[in-house]
This record gives sequence, structure tokens and C-alpha cells, in this order.
Amino acid sequence: MNYLTSSYFLDYESDEIQQLIQEFNTNELAVTDKAVGLYYKIRDQWKYDPYTIYLTKEGYKASKIVQRPYGHCVDKAILLVASLRALQIPARIHLAKVKNHIAVEKLVEKFGTNELTPHGMVDIYLHGKWIKVSPAFNRSLCDKCNVAPLEFDGEHDATFQQFDSAGNIFMEYLEDYGHFEDVPFDFMIQNMKTHYPDLVHLSQQSGIVKIV
Repeated sequence: MNYLTSSYFLDYESDEIQQLIQEFNTNELAVTDKAVGLYYKIRDQWKYDPYTIYLTKEGYKASKIVQRPYGHCVDKAILLVASLRALQIPARIHLAKVKNHIAVEKLVEKFGTNELTPHGMVDIYLHGKWIKVSPAFNRSLCDKCNVAPLEFDGEHDATFQQFDSAGNIFMEYLEDYGHFEDVPFDFMIQNMKTHYPDLVHLSQQSGIVKIV
């Protein structure tokens, strides 16, 4: 497996991604500092939006995602993987199924469930080991939901926000789909068809699920 290469989806040689990583593309920063800096930039500068889901390959290109002010968890994971690889830091997509327990009324109304799949994360190779991080939930959203944002120190996993600040269950992982060298587009579409058949069927012609 090669976790440094570019691809159709992870097109980090594009001007858009090169501009994104510019501030980190320096020998003055340690590799860990670059990874941590990118994590926070992507976590907080792209608002989490679970209600806009793309069904076309073009929608999952890193150079397209970076031009939008929001992103689904998979979008933000793709953006982080592409940016890390652009700095020659090995990274890969990691997918799972999760269940949210807080502020889920709209999720249940629109999706028919509070289970979200696929949920996108990132594996980063640092200090001789793979570290899992989830840049999905931006700080402002966490503040709104009374949940501590996921902090990443460059050494430990940052994927799990089990409780909110009051001790209520916030999120749980239901199934781990594993990691992928590139964006597994066909797997993701089939996964969404299985879990949200009505939404996908209604949106196949437009190529996008946008729920308002």
C-alpha cells in the first residue's frame, strides 16, 4: 500500500490544495506540528454539514471540497488526507458507522434514523504508528451542542466524543469498516443506498443529497 500518492480524489498537486497547505510547507515546522496544525485548520475552518451528501465522484475530489465552506465528515476526512499526503505525511481514509444522541431531531426526521454512515475519519502515520483522528465537528458546533471539541496532540487517537459536558451520551461507534488507500467511492455509495435508499433514489439524477 502507498499512503503518500495523489489520486483522482486526493488530488493534492492541485493549486487549491497547495494553497491550503502553504503555511505548513516549511522545514521550520516538525512533522507532528504540521499534522496537528492541519487537523485544527480543517476541523474548524470547514463547518460540519451532514445534510449535503454528494453522489458523484467529482463531489469527493479534495480540490472541489476545499472550495466549499462546509463539509460532511467524509469530505473533511478526504481534505485532511490529501493535505497530509501533500506534505509527505502518510495518511489514509477510515470509515465507520456511528450513532449520535444529541441534537438529532432533524437527523431522525430527514434520514429516518440517528445512525450516520459512512462516518469519515483519518489514520495518520506518526511516531512509527497509525493514529486515528476525526476532524468532523468544528469547535463552534461543539460549543452549540455543549460537547468538548476533539483535541489532537499528535500522539494519541482523537476520534471519540462519548459524552457531552453534562455527562449525557453524545456519540457511539457501531461498526468499523476499516481503512482504505484511496476514497472508496463505490463502497460509500452502496453503503448509503443500503441505509438511506429513499434519499439516494430521489437524488441520483442531481448527483447530490441536499436536505433542508
